[in-house]
Amino acid sequence: MGSPQVCSGASLQCSFGAAPGTLIVLPLNQVMVGGMPAANLMDYIPIVNVAPFGTCMSMANPTVIAATAAALGVLTPMPCIPMTVAPWIPGGAPTVLVGPMPALSASGTLMCTWGGVIKIAMAGQMQDLVP
Repeated sequence: MGSPQVCSGASLQCSFGAAPGTLIVLPLNQVMVGGMPAANLMDYIPIVNVAPFGTCMSMANPTVIAATAAALGVLTPMPCIPMTVAPWIPGGAPTVLVGPMPALSASGTLMCTWGGVIKIAMAGQMQDLVP
C-alpha cells in the first residue's frame, strides 16, 4: 500500500465542513492496526462511521438552502449530517484485505450527497515517541 493504513480515530475533512470529523471503525473484522480497529472501504456509514464536520456550507444541502433563503440569500451554515451513501473510493489498487473487503488507505476519498469530498487528514495510527 502506498499510503498508511487507516484505523479508528482517523481525522477526516469535508470540503464543505467547518471542522474536522472522525472515522469510527467498529471492531467487527477483528483486525487491528496500531492498536485500533482497521478500516476497510465499507466503513462509510453516516454517524456510525463518519462523524459530523461541525457545520455544513453546501448549497446542495436542503437545510442550508432553507436557512439561506430565510436569511434573504445570506449563506447560513447548518449542522452537518454526513450523507455518504457509497463506499470509500480507494486511492490506488488495494492489495490488503480487512475482513472481506479491501483496506482503506490514507489516499481514499468519500463523496457526500451534498457535494462534499471527504478526505483523510490523518490516518489514525499513533506511534509512541518513547520506546
